[in-house]
Amino acid sequence: MDIPPSIPLINPRASYLACKEEIDAAIARVMESGRYILGQEVSAFEQEFAAYIGVRFGIGVGSGTEALHVALRACGIKPGDEVITVSHTAVATVAAIQLCGARPILVDINPNTFVIDVSQIERAITSRTKVIIPVHLYGNMVEMQTLRSIADRHGLRIVEDCAQSHGATYGGQKSGAWGNIAAFSFYPTKNLGAFGDAGMVVTNDPELSDRVRLLREYGWRQRYISEISGLNSRLDELQAAILRVKLKHLDQWNEERRKKAKIYTEMLAPLGVICPSEGFGVKHVYHLYVIRTKKRDALQEFLKKKGIETLIHYPVPIHLQKAYEDLGYRQGDLPLTEQCCLEILSLPFFPEMGEHEIEEVAESVRSFIESQ
Repeated sequence: MDIPPSIPLINPRASYLACKEEIDAAIARVMESGRYILGQEVSAFEQEFAAYIGVRFGIGVGSGTEALHVALRACGIKPGDEVITVSHTAVATVAAIQLCGARPILVDINPNTFVIDVSQIERAITSRTKVIIPVHLYGNMVEMQTLRSIADRHGLRIVEDCAQSHGATYGGQKSGAWGNIAAFSFYPTKNLGAFGDAGMVVTNDPELSDRVRLLREYGWRQRYISEISGLNSRLDELQAAILRVKLKHLDQWNEERRKKAKIYTEMLAPLGVICPSEGFGVKHVYHLYVIRTKKRDALQEFLKKKGIETLIHYPVPIHLQKAYEDLGYRQGDLPLTEQCCLEILSLPFFPEMGEHEIEEVAESVRSFIESQ
């Protein structure tokens, strides 16, 4: 039997305990209401989250993957279209593109910020390109002002993948407010996490909002009558009620993440470890604290023996995975992405983590480096 780590990578239960009474009351309110799908809690959360992001419309859906899928479909993406994004992301980004029958076009990343290198985008644009998906990875943000200029110049739409960037800002504007439309995940480990799968699409465009609302429930505007071919992707009342509670604490939790990330960086950077860096004008919210080291595998094993849990987000870039061989990419096509995937390691990190635990992890990294 595996012994649980003394310092876990993440601890979703801690965020529940931090506001247990509020969450328990919200759950009870829903259970007693007798309305469990697309009721008042969902409507209220849609409005509250949209206001938090700084956009007009929020539409709750079943997951982050489905948020991307319906956002792309709302933009009219269909078979034969091309969508530009990165290979260094959760597979959901590419899966959502292929669910529309479109082709993912993958470009390299900035190895310092781990997000799309905007200077690589224009050379990837063809007559079939319809959308660019910037993935705001690990809590960092893409250089959206430059990306917006590129998209406008070529008549392309931007679908932001904000699954890991709740509350992050670029130029003082939150992730999700820069594109034509954006997708959020509320998976339990996210900065704003539900107690199951949940997602949200946000936009300022009333036509896109209307189309997403149709798409998420069979194309219905009137019950049982489908205007368009849709699907079933509904945010349930229970998750919405929980998320409404947790949204009130999100900024505080993000500040805790930034505070703890600063401690990690101050202790690890002098050791020669490559620590996370914020892009210019970005307020990073550190969904994950990801370092780079050429001795990643040995360090991970060393930390495991000390009871410190780590993970690799993500070990194999999408363009080199068996499921996506038909995209036609080969080893060496995205060299910076490939190199990062050999060196990255996510250290234990969550808002409720004690500073002494941060220091223990950092000291363990120091011990490893000094032993080499």
